[in-house]
Amino acid sequence: MAKKKKKLSPAQKAAKKKRQKEYMTIFVNGKQKRVKRPVAIDGMDVDEFIRRNADPIWLHQNEMWEYMDLTEEDDLFLFDEFDEKGKNKD
Repeated sequence: MAKKKKKLSPAQKAAKKKRQKEYMTIFVNGKQKRVKRPVAIDGMDVDEFIRRNADPIWLHQNEMWEYMDLTEEDDLFLFDEFDEKGKNKD
């Protein structure tokens, strides 16, 4: 007869749940390996979360200039409206 499967204790269940949350299983050369899960915020990668939610001031303070994309709407001081001395062209 087949052997009955032993139930896990509450402590073992908690440890298993924590382990599954922290690690994921991948296959390398046909073998299973356990690796840490990538860090995610609200199900998104950290870089994607920063790109979507950070404002230009925060990006500048944290020296993340590569994520800042300047558009005309974001530009507070448009140079083509002024001459070289800072006076209005009008």
